Amino acid sequence: MFAVLRDLVRYNIEFTIGAILVAVIVIFAGLSFFSPVDPTQVYLAIPDQPPGAQYWFGSNSRGQDMFWQLSFAFRNTLTFGLTVALLSRILSIGVGLAAGYLGGWVDRVLMFINDIFVAIPIFPILILFYFVMRSNLNGFTLALVMACFGWPYDARLIRSVTLGLRHREFTRQAVFAGMSPVKIMLQEHLPYVMPIIFATTMANMIWSIGLEVTLAVLGFTNINIPTVGTTLYWANNHSAMVVGVWWWILIPVIIVVLLFIGLFLLAVSLNEYIDPRSRLRRMGA
Repeated sequence: MFAVLRDLVRYNIEFTIGAILVAVIVIFAGLSFFSPVDPTQVYLAIPDQPPGAQYWFGSNSRGQDMFWQLSFAFRNTLTFGLTVALLSRILSIGVGLAAGYLGGWVDRVLMFINDIFVAIPIFPILILFYFVMRSNLNGFTLALVMACFGWPYDARLIRSVTLGLRHREFTRQAVFAGMSPVKIMLQEHLPYVMPIIFATTMANMIWSIGLEVTLAVLGFTNINIPTVGTTLYWANNHSAMVVGVWWWILIPVIIVVLLFIGLFLLAVSLNEYIDPRSRLRRMGA
């Protein structure tokens, strides 16, 4: 793992830039643990103050310091995206490894289920889920539901790699040594798909965060929980651009775009590292 990170930092400028962007935003989100204010409280600051020495990111029409408000918002948004990515990775790894190695009827059944989830329209279901669970909706519940729809494409990708690994010599040796199918999948095959898992994790975070922002801006999440989407929801609700409070919209949009760029660069660089020819070309071989 450390050798992979060393090569990526040394030979791939996209990975370095992406890692710096994501690290800066993670540090900014971590500052929320030291916030002197409660992000759910309103009118603790002078409303509609532009960015300056007193309020670095300005204040909004609800009397909230935008620096600390956005720090909480990005902490919740990053936590949400990471939760969706981790939960959906568990599903995609389990389905992909089992379908690729076991084959036969197991492969057919799992890929049939996989294709069903690919065909299901996600956005209308999430809106329906919001109206059903509105009173009990929280970030983890929404993340759990979205994770159930975020695994099928990556599961098929992992399956395609595992299909090739199933016929490799080391797999035959593991079978002859008496290893169970579960041990073969976890100990022999999982290390080979880890780079794919890391790359798809970044892409899945972009997908989940973007979908959460879209739902929140439309008011289909718990608007009392500070996230990037709910920040933009309240800005739109108070007509921020019309009344001239441009920083209420512009600053979170800039930061979330930088986050998407950072995650995209990490995903692209990891995908490139997976391809041996691209990796050797980067290293000058």
